[in-house]
Amino acid sequence: MSEETWLAARLIPTSGINGAEEQERRATSALLAVMSAVREFGRVLTHSLGAPAGTVQTFIEVPFKLGTQQFFPDGLIRVTRGQRQWTALVEVKTGSNALRTEQLEAYLDIAREQGFDALVTISNEIAPVPGQHPTVVDRRKLRKVALYHLPWSEILTQAVIQKEYRGVADPDQAWVLGELIRYLEHPRSGALEFSDMGPAWVSVRDGVSAGTLRANDSGAAEVAGRFDALIRYACLRLGRQLGTEVTPALSRRDLADPAGRSQSLVSQLVTTGSLTGSIRIPGAVGTLQVTADLRAGQILCHVDVDAPRSGRPTTRVNWLVRQLKDAPDSVRIEAFAMHARGGGATDLLRRVREEPTTLIADPSRELRAFRVAQSTPAGTKRGTGRGAFIDSVLHAIDDFYEQIIQNLKPWMPAPPRLRTPDDVAPVEPVAASLVSTAISSQDSPDLDPPSGASATP
Repeated sequence: MSEETWLAARLIPTSGINGAEEQERRATSALLAVMSAVREFGRVLTHSLGAPAGTVQTFIEVPFKLGTQQFFPDGLIRVTRGQRQWTALVEVKTGSNALRTEQLEAYLDIAREQGFDALVTISNEIAPVPGQHPTVVDRRKLRKVALYHLPWSEILTQAVIQKEYRGVADPDQAWVLGELIRYLEHPRSGALEFSDMGPAWVSVRDGVSAGTLRANDSGAAEVAGRFDALIRYACLRLGRQLGTEVTPALSRRDLADPAGRSQSLVSQLVTTGSLTGSIRIPGAVGTLQVTADLRAGQILCHVDVDAPRSGRPTTRVNWLVRQLKDAPDSVRIEAFAMHARGGGATDLLRRVREEPTTLIADPSRELRAFRVAQSTPAGTKRGTGRGAFIDSVLHAIDDFYEQIIQNLKPWMPAPPRLRTPDDVAPVEPVAASLVSTAISSQDSPDLDPPSGASATP
C-alpha cells in the first residue's frame, strides 16, 4: 500500500469533522486549550482584551441559567493574578456562520449577573474598523460588560507572529502552538480567509459603471464596509508574512466615528467611483495607500517619499531611482517641487532611468517629495479565485510592498566628519588689538604671535 494515502497523526486532527457544530466545538476547544498551555500566546490574546498578566484558565460549554432558560456559551476564559480575577464568556462561530444579536445579548446579561468582565466573540467576520464589533447589540447592555471580537484571521496572525518571530520559551509549547497553526490553516477547520464582497457587490459595481449609484442605496454602505474589512484583512495577512503588526492607517476621527468613515467612503464611491484605504507598516518609508477605481477597473497602490534635503534636483531623482533598480518599468513616479501648487512632473520609471530631468519641471525649485505608484487590473467577481476583486487587491498590495516599499529607505544626511590637520586652514595674522593674551584652541602653534602681543599671560 502506498504511504502517500496515510494521514499523519496530529495533536488537533481535521479528520472526522462532521457538520458545523462539530467544527465549532473542535475549534473552540483547540484554541482555548492552547491559550492555557502556551503562556506567551495566551498572554498576547488576553492582553488585547483588557485582562491582566496572569495565569490563564479555559473551559468549554459552561452551563448558565438566565431566567428559566439554560444557556451553554462555547467557552470561558479566566485570568488570575494575585487576588484579581478577570473572566470572559466566549462565543465562537466557524465557516460562514454569523454571530446572532439575540444570543450575544443573552450572554451579556449572563456575564452581568455573574459579575464577569467581558464577552469575547470569535468568527470569520471582520469589522471594518479595529475595535468595532461586527454585530449590533443594545448599547445599554455594555455598561458593565465589555464586548470584544477576534476574527479567526487575527488569531492565526498572532499565533504565527508569536511562534515564528517573537518566540516561545518552551520547545514543547512551541510545537503545540505550531499544531494549532497547522489546524487553523486547514480548510476544514472553519477558520476561513476573507472570501466575499457581499451580495450587493454586483449591483454596486454595475451602478458605478453606469453612473446610476446613489448615496442612499443600501448596497453602497455594505460594499464600503466590506472594502474596509478587506483592507484590515490585508493588514493581518501582510503582518503574518512580515512578523510584525500591520494596521489600517486610520485617523482618530475615523476610529472614534466608524459610521462617519463609512459615509465618507460611500460619498467617494458615488462621486468618483473609487474606494480608498491606507496601510501602516512599521519601519516603512511611508503609508501604503490603496485605491480601487471601479470605473477604470484598476487597483492603484502608491507611497509618498520625502526627497533628500540637499543636492541638486537630478541628484535627488537619482537617489530614488537607485533604490528602485529592481522595480518594474511600468511604475509611475511623480515629483513635487517646493512651494508648487497642484501635481508635479510625472513619468514612468523606464523613462526616468534614461533621463532623470523628465521629473524636473523647474530647475530653480527644490524637489520636496516623490510619489511612487503602480496600477494593476481589478477583478470583478465578488468571491475569490481567478478574476476576483478580493484577490486582485491582495496581490496588488503584496506585489507593491515586495517590489517597491521594502526597498525604499528614507534619506539621511551624512554625519559630520572630524577634521584632520590637513583640513585646518592656516590662521591669518590679525591686529594686535584683537588678540587675546590667553592661550586658545584657535591659536596655531606654527604661527608666532603678532608683534606687540605676548604669548604668555
